[in-house]
Amino acid sequence: MTRSMKLLRIYTDEAAFFGDRKVFEEVATRARDAKMAGATVLRALFGFGRSAHQHRKHFLEDDQSLVIEIVDEDARLRAFVATLDDMHGIGLITLEGVEVLGGDNAPAVDEGEQGEAE
Repeated sequence: MTRSMKLLRIYTDEAAFFGDRKVFEEVATRARDAKMAGATVLRALFGFGRSAHQHRKHFLEDDQSLVIEIVDEDARLRAFVATLDDMHGIGLITLEGVEVLGGDNAPAVDEGEQGEAE
C-alpha cells in the first residue's frame, strides 16, 4: 500500500531570523498552523549556498545549515510555500515526488487511489 506525495525542503541556517524568531521555528510553527502532515528540522554538519559562506558549528555561535522537510500533498505544499513570501533568511525551497510506503503517520489510501498508486 503506497501513496505518491511530495517532499518540500526548505534550506536555511540557525543564524537566520524572522523578526525575533529563528526562521526554522517560524516555518515549523506556520506548518503546524496550516495543519501540514508534519515537519522535521535537520541540522547539517556543513553547508554553503550561492554566497559560498560556510555554515558550520562554531565555538561561540551556531551557524549550521538546516533543512526543514515536510511531506504532504502537492497542492497543500504549494499553498504553504506561498505563505512564506514575506520571510527572509530562506536559502532555497525544493519540491520533489516521494512514495509513502507506510508508518504510523502515513495517510490512509482510499480504495480508488490504491489502484492508481500501484
